Amino acid sequence: MMYKNIEKHKKISLKDEIDYQKGQVVSKTLVQNEAVSMTLFAFDQGEEISTHAAAGDAMVTVLEGVGRFTVGEDVFLLCEGETLIMPKDIPHAVYGEEAFKMQLIVSY
Repeated sequence: MMYKNIEKHKKISLKDEIDYQKGQVVSKTLVQNEAVSMTLFAFDQGEEISTHAAAGDAMVTVLEGVGRFTVGEDVFLLCEGETLIMPKDIPHAVYGEEAFKMQLIVSY
């Protein structure tokens, strides 16, 4: 089974598949295998994932709100509907400028 934690054969809105929690970063894994990982995240305002590097190219799409993404020395503010590719092995961090939700797809 490729997808988990999500209904199949039904129209959905990804941003409605995960909820905010005060003072936390919440995640929900939809796919995890040797080729790809797909995860939804909900960041409360001011919450972050500190600097790290991924073993594959990471594509984020903001589903709601505004997030700040630091990739190497570059900083990007992304709003709903905007997408950014964070290259493999380049340190990056994510911060909730306001409460926001995103979809993360990592390709290995």
